[in-house]
Amino acid sequence: MRFLRFVSGQRSGIALVESDLAIDLATVASDLPTDLEGIIAGGPALGARIASLVAGGAGTRRPISEFTPDIPISNPGKIVCLGLNYADHAKEGGYEIPSYPALFLRVRESVMSAAEPIVRPQCSVRLDYEAELMVIIGKGGKHISEASALEHVFGYTIFNDVSVRDYQRKTHQWTPGKNFDATGPIGPIVVTADELPAGASGLSISARLNGAVMQNGNTADMLFPVAKTIEVISEFSTLHPGDMIAMGTPPGVGHARTPPVFMKDGDIIEIEIERIGTLRSRVVDERRDALTEGEKVAVAS
Repeated sequence: MRFLRFVSGQRSGIALVESDLAIDLATVASDLPTDLEGIIAGGPALGARIASLVAGGAGTRRPISEFTPDIPISNPGKIVCLGLNYADHAKEGGYEIPSYPALFLRVRESVMSAAEPIVRPQCSVRLDYEAELMVIIGKGGKHISEASALEHVFGYTIFNDVSVRDYQRKTHQWTPGKNFDATGPIGPIVVTADELPAGASGLSISARLNGAVMQNGNTADMLFPVAKTIEVISEFSTLHPGDMIAMGTPPGVGHARTPPVFMKDGDIIEIEIERIGTLRSRVVDERRDALTEGEKVAVAS
């Protein structure tokens, strides 16, 4: 199944996506969840019920373009990210290929919906893109084995791990460069694990900046696949439903190019993952006043 969490005025909801149409679940049945956390909690039985209702004609279908995306998980407990998870990306950054995942955390303020623009901070012009697969945990646990890890995955979506490179490189810890406000768009579509290859492996993943292809990789090339990553993370931290894991980026990032290519105000960056969709974002320079809802919709269109 394919889900879209959306916002409409003061209301947020969940829509089931069918090609270029979406069905607000509130029009299918009044007792269905209004957030993805509720869908996850309902498990396979809820998914089967939704599928049956929709197959029977319940719900109102509307063009997906009429829905404004919201962040898939409104308040994730953890956002764990992998660095250097593709060998050629590690090499282009001057790093050795890791024998243990390079892990770091994202804070909630650094991530946002697919409808919101990426904000280039006033203090830097070294704003870089990173196309990434994002895992959404469906079943929590500690000390999860690699063999059973994929049973804990609800689904997958798209992430752009936008990095402020000069701040990332200030110290050996990457936290500042990975956590500027509004630098991590997620979504818009969440695809359940049963619709994709095991571990979402073998999918093409790319980034286009103003239409030019900058990254072109495949998730089969990850050094630490999804199952192994879950095993590693759950060894030191309990995973919970709704936690998210960003799986690293393939080669082709801007800072490794000659000359370097960094994003600027007005740029359009698109991240596409095969069988999941496209995350399209506009870049805007940081300013004091917040964007209005109307501006968010315009950016998403």
